[in-house]
Amino acid sequence: MVDSRTPVVVGVGQFTERLGDSGYRGMSSVDLAAAAARAALENTGADPGAVARAIDVIAGTRQFEISGRTPAPLGKSDNYPRSVAARIGADPARAVLEVIGGQSPQHLVTEFAGAIAAGQADVVLVMGSENTSSLRYFADRDDKPDHSETVGGQLEDRGYGYDGIFDEYTIKHGLIGAPVQYGLLDNARRARLGLSVADYRLAMAELFAPFSKVAAKNPYSSAPTERSVDELVTVTPANRMICDPYPRLMVARDQVNQGAAALLMSVARARELGVPEDKWVYLRGHADMKEQKLLERADLGASPASVLAVREALRLAGIGLDDIAAFDLYSCFPFPVFNICDGLGLATDDERGLTLTGGLPFFGGPGNNYSLHGIAEAVNEMRDKPGQFALVGANGGIASKYSVGIYSTEPADWAPDRSTELQGEVAGYPAVAVTEQADGPATVETYTVRYDWTPHTGIIVGRLAADGSRFLATTDDAALVALLSDGEPLGAAIAVRSTEQGNRATLA
Repeated sequence: MVDSRTPVVVGVGQFTERLGDSGYRGMSSVDLAAAAARAALENTGADPGAVARAIDVIAGTRQFEISGRTPAPLGKSDNYPRSVAARIGADPARAVLEVIGGQSPQHLVTEFAGAIAAGQADVVLVMGSENTSSLRYFADRDDKPDHSETVGGQLEDRGYGYDGIFDEYTIKHGLIGAPVQYGLLDNARRARLGLSVADYRLAMAELFAPFSKVAAKNPYSSAPTERSVDELVTVTPANRMICDPYPRLMVARDQVNQGAAALLMSVARARELGVPEDKWVYLRGHADMKEQKLLERADLGASPASVLAVREALRLAGIGLDDIAAFDLYSCFPFPVFNICDGLGLATDDERGLTLTGGLPFFGGPGNNYSLHGIAEAVNEMRDKPGQFALVGANGGIASKYSVGIYSTEPADWAPDRSTELQGEVAGYPAVAVTEQADGPATVETYTVRYDWTPHTGIIVGRLAADGSRFLATTDDAALVALLSDGEPLGAAIAVRSTEQGNRATLA
């Protein structure tokens, strides 16, 4: 018998509308999240209205349209969580809007599971959505809807959470948007492994082709189409290069309308509300870690803090990697999946599979909220496999933050993790010196090319010959861009000079 304060996940819900499907409405982020929340209420097996009225905390992930200071194109709610709450008949005492990052769904589930265990909450709804499809669909139309809402009320807005993800120096050098950032990481990993451009692209395709097979069978997928290795690896007009080393089909699909939600409550409250025990799923392991800043990492092709988070979650659950029956590893690009596999000795073609949804390039990449879909799939999977364990790995920033959850119907009292203590270990990792204004001979450590810029522009992380310090530089030098795009630039000799607009590199 577990303690009555033990938190359990009792309901999960998802919603997707696809452009081109009959009935596509171009929904608001609030309506998408509310649809998922209603599904989660129904999923509890109890009276949905009674459960909704019992919610005392609602916590939302932050969608793209409210992740910056520019106005939302179609308008927005002044209190996203409370707008969702109103639609489902809830009036919680506390509303929370989380910082940006793909780690946020799992982080919120862990945080509020702990709050339930501590008696600080009884029933918590974690929800989120992304309406990028609506924003693009209506961008050039005259019949734009107005998604503005004014509901007021208490809101704990935690801000954007940009710290440690980007700064003036990285922005000045073109590190805007996820593909260019992760391109640097995947090419750094390629450098460490000593693989050619072609061999690495093949490895990425072999990793992701099985993900697409899962997505093709998932009714909530944004792109339910199975892709072969050849389709993923071959650059065509439909599979154009985005940023090296990624063709379009290997990057997160952000043009989606998706929502997901999870309901947590104490065992005592679950009994009071009549939630059947076969709906209860326990968060058996959990951890939240932050990585060093990008340019300080000794190996740009690895994120050891993410691996540390997985190890801590496994330790807390009292199991090993072989005991996991199902995985959903964050897959905005190949790097986050490769990184966990590298660090844990997990085969990239493990027969258990590495995704439950189908992954961000195929299932869909609904902004910061993707992993709430992974959690929903994990909960349903564990209900179908009582006593087994599912692991969700949620990644945020430039492999900057990692949150892990291990789910099972096997009961156990809540236990805290050692993330704060382990964060001190990360702080002690070796750090590389950075020279922001770089001049002189240097070499290419890693790179990418922005094909969305005219002219095509190379982004380089280099090492100065004088002292081995690291720097960022951009280049539109024709010879160097050609080498970055079509040759083997890793380790190539370059010359760098500093300007007021940032560092500029040319082929030496």
